[in-house]
Amino acid sequence: MTYSILVVDDDTAIKKSVKKYLKLQNYEVKTALNAYEALETLNSFKADVVLTDVMMQGIDGLELTRRIKELYDIDVMVMTGYSAEYSYEKAVQAGASDFVFKPFRFEELNLRIHRVLREAEFKKERADLLKRLRKLAITDALTGLYNSRHFFSQIKIEIDRYKRYSRALSLLILDIDFFKNYNDTWGHLDGDKVLMGIGKTIKPCMRSMDTAYRYGGEEFIILLPETRLQKACLVGERIKDQIGSQIFEPEPGIKTSITVSVGATELVEGEDFKSFIRRADKALYKAKDTGRNKLTYLVADS
Repeated sequence: MTYSILVVDDDTAIKKSVKKYLKLQNYEVKTALNAYEALETLNSFKADVVLTDVMMQGIDGLELTRRIKELYDIDVMVMTGYSAEYSYEKAVQAGASDFVFKPFRFEELNLRIHRVLREAEFKKERADLLKRLRKLAITDALTGLYNSRHFFSQIKIEIDRYKRYSRALSLLILDIDFFKNYNDTWGHLDGDKVLMGIGKTIKPCMRSMDTAYRYGGEEFIILLPETRLQKACLVGERIKDQIGSQIFEPEPGIKTSITVSVGATELVEGEDFKSFIRRADKALYKAKDTGRNKLTYLVADS
């Protein structure tokens, strides 16, 4: 991997010599004479490290460091001759990752750059790991949808948003019809394939603002912000039909399909999440009691 470095120094001799050495170490290098030129360069040059002098005309190196850290995720190394006016503490407070005194040996500079790059890679790997762990904590491993714990967190957020902005909020609950019979006939491994297939089917049917969850064993929930009940029913019907058209092959040469029943409802003013979910659940069981493979909706007080 080739790393990129921007060298900022108004001393042309130092700037040229540092650039020449770093290019010999296989870095991609650009230079700038001052902070204004450096900020302009960073608009188009993706630097991994900025190596800047402190004492420059106009904006000094510490102020440049602060501005870079505000705008970009880039490590900054500060170079300076000995001066009581500039200290390691001031550089770190400005956001610098390292502080190098002039004159320095090029080998030492290269070692310091390597250390800064290694620390940056470590921080990135750690951030990626934490991100993956956070995602795992709210994701159902089998279907790839969110899990029920995240649903209860998200529905409260959506209801609060409804209260603030008076935007519509609808809810769909889906349940696989006769899923126990499917598991008893073909086994739980094939039942899991059905659950995975439903997860894959639901995702393309939603907008980016919608969220889908595996609510229980064979139950799924979809939250539809800024959606009135009529539109939610159209989404539910589309998902139901897409699921019903899926073909599963539990054994070679044997093709089968499954259906789902769907309950739909819309949040009303002053309602809490428990009442909201309970009404959607009631609509779902009405769909099951009246023949399955259908969508039934309920409005408040019905």
